[in-house]
Amino acid sequence: MSIDLQQDYFALFGLPRRYRIDEAALEAVWHKLQAEVHPDRHAHLPDADKRRSMQWATRVNEGFRTLRKPLSRAQYLLELAGVDTGLETNTAMSPEFLMEQMEWREAVEEARVAAQVEELEQLHHRLQQHAREVLAELEATLDQARDYPAAADTVRRLMFIEKLQHEIDDALEALES
Repeated sequence: MSIDLQQDYFALFGLPRRYRIDEAALEAVWHKLQAEVHPDRHAHLPDADKRRSMQWATRVNEGFRTLRKPLSRAQYLLELAGVDTGLETNTAMSPEFLMEQMEWREAVEEARVAAQVEELEQLHHRLQQHAREVLAELEATLDQARDYPAAADTVRRLMFIEKLQHEIDDALEALES
């Protein structure tokens, strides 16, 4: 077994280079590749072959982790398309989105301070629904429109949403303990 460490993750898993993927196929190929490249299968070989096996296993695992998560898959597609999402430097967002984020954050903070577990759970549920809508928008932007600058903006929005979801989870955990 030999894996081309230069090929992209989509090629590695035999998937089309698209945002929407067959998750069951991804997982099936991952299991197949894992069985082939797992370092234990190559333990009896010379050190150079063991190192190569470890590189293959690492590449397969990195590819699987990247492709199975919608946000990281979108970021990877943008990277392959040569689009810098500018996550560290480009935090410019529309005023509407920023206002929406402020409202979400205020609602979370008010519920956290008032120890309103039920309200936090409702906010979390609403935010999950919103994330699903934005993910659907991202799929259309990447797969149909192939509008990579717009997709990069959507990725940045999703990162804000994901961060807020973690904040809600942390608040819930703190109140439940």
